[in-house]
Amino acid sequence: MKAVYPNPTTKPDVDVVLPCLNEAAALPWVLAFIPEGWRALVVDNGSTDGSADVARDLGATVVHEERRGFGAACHAGLLAATADIVCFCDCDASLDPSLLVPFVREIRDGEADLVLGRRRPQGRGAWPAHARAGNLALSRMLRRRTGVRLHDLGPLRAARREDLIGLGLTDRRSGYPLQMVVRAADAGWRIAEHDVPYLPRTGTSKVTGTWRGTWHAVRDMRRVLTEPAYATSQGTAEGTGQGPGRGTPPDSGRGTAHGPFQGGAHR
Repeated sequence: MKAVYPNPTTKPDVDVVLPCLNEAAALPWVLAFIPEGWRALVVDNGSTDGSADVARDLGATVVHEERRGFGAACHAGLLAATADIVCFCDCDASLDPSLLVPFVREIRDGEADLVLGRRRPQGRGAWPAHARAGNLALSRMLRRRTGVRLHDLGPLRAARREDLIGLGLTDRRSGYPLQMVVRAADAGWRIAEHDVPYLPRTGTSKVTGTWRGTWHAVRDMRRVLTEPAYATSQGTAEGTGQGPGRGTPPDSGRGTAHGPFQGGAHR
């Protein structure tokens, strides 16, 4: 059965950016859990396994990004989005997109400006030890840099599109997710974190599947942490704007987990 998405001539309730590199096997499962009324933006980053065709056949909107890199794919999806609220989710069947529903509700209700999912591994092989170690180290460095107490820099997240564009994100590699959090913290955003189930991915990870890939990701992210504080009013060539500027100072301890969210069905 094909997934059903909003009429392409109407503005979707929410856009979900799904960076994709050879995820044809995972796409049917991922797209089946996109909430009704939301639009899936599958950003094909040079797949050779027919991922773009699979996504299109299942009703998703396909965006092509020739520049290789996780950040390049994510940002291409952000710029292609038209909904007020934009979500991000990996396209490897490790995360259920329906888990984003309460994230979006929190953004709409004005309770947070950026909501992140703290991954909780379900079963062996869901999250390799080296990837967890790298994530823990980066979380600690993030706290020292911004004061934000997060446990994970996971890919499941939600925020308002114009506010995200106003952050002037420039990293186009593995540092993109971290740069989003750092600049949001610098702008005084209210950042929330909630537990989400994390399943064994379909296929092989392009970033954290090996020690070498993890090292390159950590290196990219450490570079982000050395950047000076960014003034969101500066804008960029790709988009201008200003972050919400709401919330509390960076040393206030915002961003601690509020508790688990329960999503849709899992494999």
